Amino acid sequence: MTVHPFTFTKAADEQSALDAADEGGRYIAGGTTLIDLMRETVERPRSIVDINDLPYRGIDVTPGGLRIGALVRMSELAAHPVVRGEYPVIAEALDLSASAQLRNTASIGGNLMQRPRCLYFRDVTAACNRREPGSGCPAVGGRNRTHAILGTSDRCVATHPSDLAVALTALDAGVVLRDHNGERTIRLADFYRMPGSTPEREHNLQPGQLISAVEVPVTPGSPRSGYLKVRDRASYEFAICSAAVILDMRGQTIRSARVAAGGVGTVPWRLPAVEHALAGKPATTDAIRAAADLAAEGARPLSENGFKVELLKRTVARQLETIAGAR
Repeated sequence: MTVHPFTFTKAADEQSALDAADEGGRYIAGGTTLIDLMRETVERPRSIVDINDLPYRGIDVTPGGLRIGALVRMSELAAHPVVRGEYPVIAEALDLSASAQLRNTASIGGNLMQRPRCLYFRDVTAACNRREPGSGCPAVGGRNRTHAILGTSDRCVATHPSDLAVALTALDAGVVLRDHNGERTIRLADFYRMPGSTPEREHNLQPGQLISAVEVPVTPGSPRSGYLKVRDRASYEFAICSAAVILDMRGQTIRSARVAAGGVGTVPWRLPAVEHALAGKPATTDAIRAAADLAAEGARPLSENGFKVELLKRTVARQLETIAGAR
């Protein structure tokens, strides 16, 4: 049995956490992803830094929207009355994630940093460009039913696993990063990287940076929102396809729409063509289905997941009809 030793440090404050990262430490909060990957030897960090004592646990409601601390637990955010009342797309995405036990443990920051759920990525006997750059992507010509049809490359076709990230992408949320130079915010849509020729670079978090919070701006008008998740079983399963929808309506007219999809892209996938097609349109079944037909533009299905093209269109149409109250 091969042993992979590591050191464990509990950061007392932000400065000590950032110092530890400078030395190659990996952050841990709930540990629901990293511990699994360490157990499977997919990841073998030499240093683990517990950041649970950092002051990132607030859920602050401001005139500009929400500021959610990175250490807030998933279940805590889902139960917050403002989130449930004004941002149901967030609450529903969280309620449909993982299991109750994991939602009580996993942090918001950790949820956004999940690694791909590709079976080849998690099998250390298989090649995987994310795990070992240049080794190949067996999913391209292998078992790929659950894999992506959007944002893929010949180097990687793994889907992004987070439901919450899909909802936050539709909401134009930003992720707040801390380092020795202070704080800056980057749009979540710009935080994740498509695989391209460097699939091992999954995001734009730099060494020595921490996610301290997520900021969700106020949505103009009187928005309605919700999250639909299609999966192979009713609970504790990742999305085959999902849709996060936010609509601003005046009567039976859709003034504006924000739509993002999960389970089909290598990153949370925003659908601007669908949004543009809905703006100013009546909330009718015909108008919605015509817009939803644009959801799979640019799709590149693989040998086992061509069904996702039609599934994506139907999932988006169904959720749009539900939120709009279409007739």
